Amino acid sequence: MNWHRIFAIGAVAGLAGCVNLAPDYPRPTPVTPTLWPSVGTHPAPKPVAASDVSNLGWRDFFLDDRLRRTVAMALANNRNLRIAALNIEAARAQYRDSGSALFPTVNASASATFSKSGRTAGGNDTASGNVVTGSSVSKSLSAELGFASYEIDFFGRLRNQKQAAFDALLSSAAARRSTQISLIGQVASDWLTLAADKERLGIARETLVNQRQNLKLVKARHDYGVASGSDVANAQSAVESARVDVASYTAAIAQDRNALNLVAGGTVPAVDLPSAKIPAHPVIADLPAGIPSSVLTNRPDVISAEYTLRGDTASIGAARAAFFPTLSLTAATGWATAGLSGLFADRNRSWSFTPRIDQPIFDGGSRRAQLDLAHVQRNIDLADYEQTIQTAFREVADALATRATIDRQVEAQQALVAANARAYRLSLARYQAGTDSFLDTLTEQRALYTARQNEVGRRLARQTNLVTLYKVLGGGGFATSDSSAPNRPDDTLPHR
Repeated sequence: MNWHRIFAIGAVAGLAGCVNLAPDYPRPTPVTPTLWPSVGTHPAPKPVAASDVSNLGWRDFFLDDRLRRTVAMALANNRNLRIAALNIEAARAQYRDSGSALFPTVNASASATFSKSGRTAGGNDTASGNVVTGSSVSKSLSAELGFASYEIDFFGRLRNQKQAAFDALLSSAAARRSTQISLIGQVASDWLTLAADKERLGIARETLVNQRQNLKLVKARHDYGVASGSDVANAQSAVESARVDVASYTAAIAQDRNALNLVAGGTVPAVDLPSAKIPAHPVIADLPAGIPSSVLTNRPDVISAEYTLRGDTASIGAARAAFFPTLSLTAATGWATAGLSGLFADRNRSWSFTPRIDQPIFDGGSRRAQLDLAHVQRNIDLADYEQTIQTAFREVADALATRATIDRQVEAQQALVAANARAYRLSLARYQAGTDSFLDTLTEQRALYTARQNEVGRRLARQTNLVTLYKVLGGGGFATSDSSAPNRPDDTLPHR
């Protein structure tokens, strides 16, 4: 092949990339308010100069070492997270495959042909009268190097397909981060729930002991004729009710451990399980509350939806390019000879160069349908993006609504426990003095028991609210070294 032809091919290939039929990508306008809604008499949090929690790693957020080890175990073993990581690998392979179409596939081949043919030697055998024959062996050797049907991507069809695959890769990476954040939140919630149910079981057991002591007291008073049979029956009923709660919370703890083991991907060691009480400070309690709603664009699920939307723009460009001619090249050079020694001699060299242009004329509307489908898919993904960011706003608003009042709820519930405890002690003393009925004492005891159980629930809600707020604000995304996707799409991100 002459060098000027090689330069001509290079010039044509250099022109590829000058035309890109993909439309410009416009970043969707915000569909959520700038400020969070107010909660009752609490005004809406005002924007402050605070960094968002997406840069706060989970090891910094969780303060309890047992909880940290449990989260680390889940990140290493959870199957959903493993599937998300494999989805990234699949998207990466697809991206590499789509990029390979921009380069020619060069093939080398070699062949050898050996043949034997009969021939007449001439004359007859005088004894037998048969014709005397002989044979000869011929051989042919050839070698070839070239490429076939290499498409010059003049209108950007292949490059847009590669860009769509690249955006799909980034979307998968962001989806993996979203799965990781959800997993961290789920592990923390399950761990704290297990701690709360253990504390509730302790309260139920303590109540059962007290109820049995009350039953002995009532039976003794009944034996002396001071208490009625109704008091004995009520005391026995209270004992059985406490036994039911003990059994119920025992089962709940077993189910909590099963749920925790599931998300952790294995059996959590006993040393990493919570004790029989919710820790006072398992997570940090000073998350910024006055950040603007624009931080939602840093959430991995929002990032994933936006990369999908960006990929739709590239898909539209590829669908548009299908309406234009396709230029493909086939070229080869080779050698052929009857002997191995002279195979690569210049006199035995041959070459071929075949440019080809294909212009689509009629396809029954297939290309138009594919272009319409690309536009419709973009509209679908745009609606999905807006729905994702609206859902994110609602989740953060709900978490902030709880945070605005949860401390007061805990304080009020603790005051209620103290008041019910005092009322129960006074009622029990009056009953022992014979000035009050046991039914009144039992009512006060049940109110105290309910208040104590609710107080555990309020403290659990306060801790899980911090975990939820950390999760919905996009925290935990940098818990591992995996940073295969940037924080959010950039309008200046070049086509790859």
